[in-house]
Amino acid sequence: MSIFLHADSRVIVQGMTGGEGMKHTTRMLSAGTKVVGGVNPRKAGTSVTFTVEGYGPAADTVTGGEVEVPVYGTVAEARAETDANVSVVFVPPAFTKAAVLEAIDAGMETVVVITEGVPVADSVEFVARALEAGVRLIGPNCPGIISPGQSNVGITPADITGPGRIGLVSKSGTLTYQLMYELRDLGFTTCIGIGGDPVVGTTHIDALEAFEKDPDTDLVVMIGEIGGDAEERAAAWISENMTKPVVAYVAGFTAPEGKTMGHAGAIVSGSVGTAAAKAEALEAVGVKVGRTPSQTALLAREILQG
Repeated sequence: MSIFLHADSRVIVQGMTGGEGMKHTTRMLSAGTKVVGGVNPRKAGTSVTFTVEGYGPAADTVTGGEVEVPVYGTVAEARAETDANVSVVFVPPAFTKAAVLEAIDAGMETVVVITEGVPVADSVEFVARALEAGVRLIGPNCPGIISPGQSNVGITPADITGPGRIGLVSKSGTLTYQLMYELRDLGFTTCIGIGGDPVVGTTHIDALEAFEKDPDTDLVVMIGEIGGDAEERAAAWISENMTKPVVAYVAGFTAPEGKTMGHAGAIVSGSVGTAAAKAEALEAVGVKVGRTPSQTALLAREILQG
């Protein structure tokens, strides 16, 4: 099993005909994702042919490694024609709010927002709308979500790990990839990058709850970073609700105080939001916390392999 994304998920790409959309649609198709449509009002009624290197159940029409994906004018039209239930957003920051709201209003079950640099006020608005509508929103400023061997939505490299029994939730895209690679021999049910902005749709707690309920996930790796209190809140939730083992890494043990480090949400003020404070909160509820990504992978390996 997996969480939030499965082999039968039907995906549309908002911004598919742009440079990033084209590149990553090719990679998603190669990973076996059922990409069933793109959205671009200026190119409605056309189609794009993708040459894929290798794929699973990639699309309804596959001819000799080529996948033809139709382009629709609106998300609502794409959903009506393809029965899509997942949308991934590859549009510039200025247009992201409109794209996400369109996907929510069209009734998509899951919306994955890859775009970075989205104004926080816009994120607040569409995250609130998603919650109100019961839509699973992942991001913004995230690498997306992958259930290895089933489907990949976003920009996560699909060839660095395979299916297994570890769940991974992370604020950082790069650290997601590193932990996936270091634990590739054990494999993952789902790896989800929630994004590093101050306001995101899916939280650590959302993913932890889903992994706790997933019968095929035996252990969860949680990656946090300096800034905010998401990891402390996750620690409190773990202490009350989690029966499966969790190992964690908090990026930023050596970060200078008061300086944003990469992500918009990664800024500390005084002793609030430091890596040390987050590690202390997690360790207090029984979570093993690595001081490096490699040490974190070793802790997960030790637990799973006894």
